Amino acid sequence: MVYLIIAVFTSSAVSIIMRLGEKHVRNNFAMFMANYIVCASIAAAFMLTSGKQIGPAENGLPFAVGLGALGGILYLSAFVLMKFNIGKNGVMLSSVFMKLGVIVPSLMAIVVFREMPTVLQMIGMVIAVAAIIIIYFDPNEKKNGSGSRTVFIYLLALLLFGGLVESLANIYDKLGNADLKDLYMVCVFCSAAIVSAIIVIVKHRPICWQDIAFGILIGIPNYFSTRFLLHALESVPAVVTYPVYNIGAIILIGIAGILLFKEKASGRKYIGFAMIIAALILLNI
Repeated sequence: MVYLIIAVFTSSAVSIIMRLGEKHVRNNFAMFMANYIVCASIAAAFMLTSGKQIGPAENGLPFAVGLGALGGILYLSAFVLMKFNIGKNGVMLSSVFMKLGVIVPSLMAIVVFREMPTVLQMIGMVIAVAAIIIIYFDPNEKKNGSGSRTVFIYLLALLLFGGLVESLANIYDKLGNADLKDLYMVCVFCSAAIVSAIIVIVKHRPICWQDIAFGILIGIPNYFSTRFLLHALESVPAVVTYPVYNIGAIILIGIAGILLFKEKASGRKYIGFAMIIAALILLNI
């Protein structure tokens, strides 16, 4: 459970730092590139210091490299959507939908990997989803026509890609070679770094030191959120890990949104957050 708690805090830090960089970062893809270079470097350092020898005939090597390459593209896509939504909808709402992606890996854990939750855990999951719906669909907030629909589409895309990214960790935990976990993470972050670097080169946009600085600041917690999530999955069932990981981050990011960024929260949203806390308790019984 300690690994899961650390994963929650580091995951929250990524969104908070990204929000802090809103007024300073000019080239988002340069920031993404720096972020993933840092992640890849840390992952490579862990792999090299582990002392494990990886040969070309290593069992599960193609799977680790292939899933890692795919994961890098999905990670970058989720980051781009997250950054866009933070600018449009604020860190609280964007993070809620990013973390609502818990539906994807949780359903995968039940349907594909046959991890059955207890009755209380199922109730907790239902309460969590209901709380997130209550938080967004506030009838007192103004939502204008097609603009609102477009925003909601971007939020749903964020939900889907966020869920797919988190599903990869469970897929690798169940099907991959545990000895190649560090290599898998290197491939994930190298793939994302390469794609973002290509976009930076193609766009020919200037890069300022703030882009790189915030990329580095994001990269450190971004790597460790992934690493500790993988560790958590080794000891805690996925049907518990994913809801706690996502809902816990929602609470921390929500608090930061109110205290640091003065984002407004209605009484309806406070009820939603209270429901989330209740869901967390049920998920841990």
